[in-house]
Amino acid sequence: MCVLIFISMNQVCAEDSTRTERESRSASQEVEANKWYLGVNTGAGVITNPLHGGKNLPLILLPEIAYYGEKWFFDNGRLGYAFHETSSHVFNVVAEFNPETRFFIDFHPSNVFALQTSSSFVNSTEKNELNAERISVNDISKRRWALDAGLSYHYIHNNHIFSLQALADVSNVYKGTRSAVQWQTHQQIGQLELTPSLGVWYKSAKLNDYFYGLSAKETSDGKIGVGSSWQPYAKIDARWPLSEGNSLRFHLAYYDYSGVDDSPLFEHTYSMTAFIGFNHIF
Repeated sequence: MCVLIFISMNQVCAEDSTRTERESRSASQEVEANKWYLGVNTGAGVITNPLHGGKNLPLILLPEIAYYGEKWFFDNGRLGYAFHETSSHVFNVVAEFNPETRFFIDFHPSNVFALQTSSSFVNSTEKNELNAERISVNDISKRRWALDAGLSYHYIHNNHIFSLQALADVSNVYKGTRSAVQWQTHQQIGQLELTPSLGVWYKSAKLNDYFYGLSAKETSDGKIGVGSSWQPYAKIDARWPLSEGNSLRFHLAYYDYSGVDDSPLFEHTYSMTAFIGFNHIF
């Protein structure tokens, strides 16, 4: 159960694009150095799975773990080193597990979960026939964990943070890259704290083909590649303080996967994360 909780936490945080909320607050100098930040969220939520045969992931108990030293930091699964910092500019080297594997995990207790240039395109007729087959994630090889590393840059202006990042697979699993641009702001309306974000991911053909393409062994129609894609997303996080260290929390995120819907694995062209509950900071 502890393993599943930690994986759930990483999956919620992994798609926070260029940084988690805590890392954003660090960039805007709202957290102290050399201090652990421990918290837990309890409530009800879900991560929807857009793939055929993929199961939605319930969110009930989600811990938060972060530590920021003078240069090094760990933030909910992301390890980083700030090699240049000013009041307006932050340059980091970062590393984290690629989040795409979250759609291929099976959470049945009796099972052991495992994670597993566009080479070809099919014409529209073949594509529709393949989509009609509804190829399930349960009928293909497991996609493996992959470790990504690269650079991130953040520009802080008042309550706004503009972020860029470029990451590459350093584990030699999918051998591709991903990059993102994001705008985030921290606003307070009375006691209500709001953190909306807008951004877009670019994902290389090698990344998409590994996770969402099909090998010749996985389909009778031959190898299927889906190519590179752009993935817009939008998020909002809201907190209402109840007492010192306790607050109500609401989180909603939408990720667009229409750029890879050529893959017959997709049942829906989007994934959503929704959570409402209580947050406690120790």
